[in-house]
Amino acid sequence: MKKGRTQLLKSMLLVVMMFVACTSNAQKMKPSNSGYAPVNGIKVYYEVYGKGDPVILLHGAFYTIDMNWGELIPELSKTRKVIAIEMQGHGHSPFSERKLSINTLASDVEKVMDYLKIERADVAGYSMGGSVAYQFAVQSPKRLRKLVIISSTYKTEGWLPAVNNAFKDFKPEFFDNTPLKTGYDAVAPDKTKWKPFLMQMFDFSHVPFNVGDSNISKISAPVLLIAGDNDGLDKIELMKTYQLLGGGVTADLGPMPKSQLAIVPGQGHVSLMMQTQTILNYLNGFLK
Repeated sequence: MKKGRTQLLKSMLLVVMMFVACTSNAQKMKPSNSGYAPVNGIKVYYEVYGKGDPVILLHGAFYTIDMNWGELIPELSKTRKVIAIEMQGHGHSPFSERKLSINTLASDVEKVMDYLKIERADVAGYSMGGSVAYQFAVQSPKRLRKLVIISSTYKTEGWLPAVNNAFKDFKPEFFDNTPLKTGYDAVAPDKTKWKPFLMQMFDFSHVPFNVGDSNISKISAPVLLIAGDNDGLDKIELMKTYQLLGGGVTADLGPMPKSQLAIVPGQGHVSLMMQTQTILNYLNGFLK
């Protein structure tokens, strides 16, 4: 059983490597502003692109801004002010001994907004960033306009058992000689923190989390859920989430829900983020 989980994890990392290799071929767009926001005892790196209504982007685990959003930012920033954040220990943001939790990371997002003097914003999160975005919606409802969740869940049980089991076998050596390590080395302020960062993330992934059904049902902002049909999310739980948000009704007999659900066919967790035009179309249609 453990051998099977290890093979699954290595397969997942291989797909991540393919994704990062694809995105790294794109010419990186220069931010109009970038820097570090002092928040909750740490420094969080941010980049700003474009002008217009603000949208905040939250990346997935182990990613940088460029790895996760490099293909989308040039298009989104044509009509929006895009604020991309690198969470604690990721990318340019320094490693910190502060314990990781989605509550604290969500608070960091609000503090970055304070630093940049942004009263309200749309928020889009992928994978781990989506879990943080859910928590942000609950903790800071007055700061949120619309919420986009891409291949993510607000609770551990939202993933299929195979995914949760794979997390148990994370080891630092699995990440050696991968684009994730290369990306970290390219921008991290202290490259010697790679292994402590990995161990901190492993510990984070081992702690069950649950934002709470009742809290999700109270989210007043419109929510767009985007998932791949085979992205590791439990689709029964995903449908329950959509129902908590007011979806799953017969719209022909009543008003259309303000929240939306999109299942992209033939996509896994990582490959979903390669569908730049598909995701962009959903984002533009929902956020406008």
